Amino acid sequence: MTAHPTASSLDVRARIGQLNQRLKGWEAVRWVDGRPRITDVLRAEVDRWGGIGAVYGVLRADPWSGVHWGNGIPPERSAEAYAAVQDHVVAHSDGGVPTLFVEEVPHGLQALGGTTVPVNLALGAAMDEQLVEELAAAVAAEVRARGTHVALVSGLDVLRDPRWGRSEECWSEDAALAAIMVAATVRGMQGGGPGPIDDRHVAVVAKHLAGQGAGIGGRNGSGAPIGRRELAEVHLPPALAAAREHVAGFMAAYNDVDGVPCCGNRDLLTTTIRDAWGWDGLVMADGTAVDRLRDVTPDPASAAALALRAGVDLSLWDEAYTHLDTALGRGSVSTEDLDRAVDRVLALKRRVGLLGTPEPAPAHVPTPGPVPPAEALERTTIALAERAAGRAVVALGGALPAIAPDAVVAVVGPNADDVDALLGDYAPPRPPVDPGAATVRSALEARLGPARIRTTRGSGLRHPLPGPDGLLAVRTALLGADVAVVVLGGSSRRAYDDGFEDNGAVSGPAPDTTNGEGVDLASIAVPEAQLDVLRAARESGLPVVAVVVDGRPRVLTEVLALADGVLVVPFPGPSGGRAVADVLFGAPAEGRLPATWPGADGVLPVAHDERLETARGYVDVTSRSTVTGAPGPGDGVDVRLAEGSNAVTAVRLLAGGTVTVPVTVRNRSDAPRRVSVPLWGRRREPGVRPRRRRLLALVTVDVPAGGTVDTAYALGLDALGTWDAGLRLGARPLELDCWTDDVLDPPGSTRTVRVTDGQESVRWVS
Repeated sequence: MTAHPTASSLDVRARIGQLNQRLKGWEAVRWVDGRPRITDVLRAEVDRWGGIGAVYGVLRADPWSGVHWGNGIPPERSAEAYAAVQDHVVAHSDGGVPTLFVEEVPHGLQALGGTTVPVNLALGAAMDEQLVEELAAAVAAEVRARGTHVALVSGLDVLRDPRWGRSEECWSEDAALAAIMVAATVRGMQGGGPGPIDDRHVAVVAKHLAGQGAGIGGRNGSGAPIGRRELAEVHLPPALAAAREHVAGFMAAYNDVDGVPCCGNRDLLTTTIRDAWGWDGLVMADGTAVDRLRDVTPDPASAAALALRAGVDLSLWDEAYTHLDTALGRGSVSTEDLDRAVDRVLALKRRVGLLGTPEPAPAHVPTPGPVPPAEALERTTIALAERAAGRAVVALGGALPAIAPDAVVAVVGPNADDVDALLGDYAPPRPPVDPGAATVRSALEARLGPARIRTTRGSGLRHPLPGPDGLLAVRTALLGADVAVVVLGGSSRRAYDDGFEDNGAVSGPAPDTTNGEGVDLASIAVPEAQLDVLRAARESGLPVVAVVVDGRPRVLTEVLALADGVLVVPFPGPSGGRAVADVLFGAPAEGRLPATWPGADGVLPVAHDERLETARGYVDVTSRSTVTGAPGPGDGVDVRLAEGSNAVTAVRLLAGGTVTVPVTVRNRSDAPRRVSVPLWGRRREPGVRPRRRRLLALVTVDVPAGGTVDTAYALGLDALGTWDAGLRLGARPLELDCWTDDVLDPPGSTRTVRVTDGQESVRWVS
């Protein structure tokens, strides 16, 4: 193997091979008779190109791949499977250049035995940056211990329409919260800094760039009809945050922005993220996204040329990049275009230690010790995932009914006892013996004993259950109970007999699947079949708690009216039932809504940071939406802003200056609390209509029982800056009202912050 290969050291065929990631890994290696066997598919691809840039999904296990516990790679043998592929690639490649191993890690490794953690929407509800970073580091250690080099990680999409099936992959509808969380994820997974990524961390390709959450009607991959200001203010902050953390790569999305496909958008993939932001990583196309450029180009070679010139370095499952030799021959791409992309692929291989000797880590980075055994890594990840699930439970409506230690509880509803409904999309199959899993039913049974639990589904997620399994069974379970816990919501379940698109999105029949890629909904109302179960509980006269386990905002107006208390639980992971049981038995519900839960089905899209308008809304809707941040810090917690610095010049802001806003958090309860406190704001700047409210900053503090903690928000360019037409974050004079109360409009307790000109004024403000 050449220790330090460059594009110029390879012939054209091998260079094109380095830009291709056509293979699905489960087709490249099979587990046969207790050992890995490489396939003719892999042999042919290596022979064709004299090497391969990357191989996707060697470990992937799910219904689309067809890999399960009966035929997949045993978790403890993952390194053997990778080694079989790598040995063949190196032995038969020009220059012996190794390949990158790439896996899906949206919320845990999508492989047999991979630890599934709460989805991004749940972590957004937790609003705990430190916990997200710790969890990301634990996941990365587990992934790298298997032998994976690159993790594909959801984190850039901003939830602007809850009809979108992939809402669960978003942190929030708020760009600033998404930026905070994706930065924490990149730091945790890569280890921090621009240098080598060691053997306890993994390179991150953050997806998807950009605007995918703004698709028309919430339809997956549809165009984002937005202007540059909306793109910059709402959809680019997470990407900029990731770039500042030296993320290894970005995945260019399927969708177009104002008609220009992201994979063919040079202004986005080169002028903005590279030239304006100074980022120097790799851009990977989303699966088959380059082939989808055929609707704007005449043939595959032209599609490949458009993507390469735009800045796409590595394809995924595409045929188009196999036609780059034709594009070179036509002169539609240059050798310099090709070499630039190849050198970026090789640079990533060097960064993860595949080529030569990596540069030593900077002095401030501690030298890691031995990698713990897989079992220890898994235990750490599970413990952090359970903490995160507990932090993500959101309580709405009235106080929860008390459940006595000797109570009989009816646990009913379609999600009452379904582990799959806790997981989210991109989750591997659970093991045949799964002692760590806990549904709401099993968690309550563990506390009260089997004799005190009455349970039945009562309905499907979309449709009623016929005969005795339906409402009759619900009414029977309610007889003799003291409390009804009704578990509703959705599921991203995938079945091995479902149909799938060429990119893995479910295409049918999926009769009881309501979430995930390819499952966009015209209506986000809770289905009538589920409401009928809740109505039966209400009619019983029992105290009723509704638990909504889902991966998208839902219309909860009738749920709130029928239940005494409501818990919103974004897909919490396989042990999420314990987090629900803890809150039902008195633990504080510490989560906040990470997006707006609409008050009615027809008010979409709706978000807390819409621009101010004079319209009074819809005349046929009286119910109110429940906005991002609700229900506030919880009972027994007081938050108060104090006086601090209130101005910074635009010049100082650009140079890294900040404004400090002190805040005091008081815990009046008799137990310690971990409290996340968002700082909201409304801007007033010349010539720009303000958004009603934006997240400016977030602090999380541990407050002892009866104690007080003083801390402060440091507002810098991210909070106070202004995006220019070149998609750069700059500074201009403005005023901004700040508050922490859980309200949309500035209350009486606001603090005013100013960005001033050289004369320390905001000229248009009197």
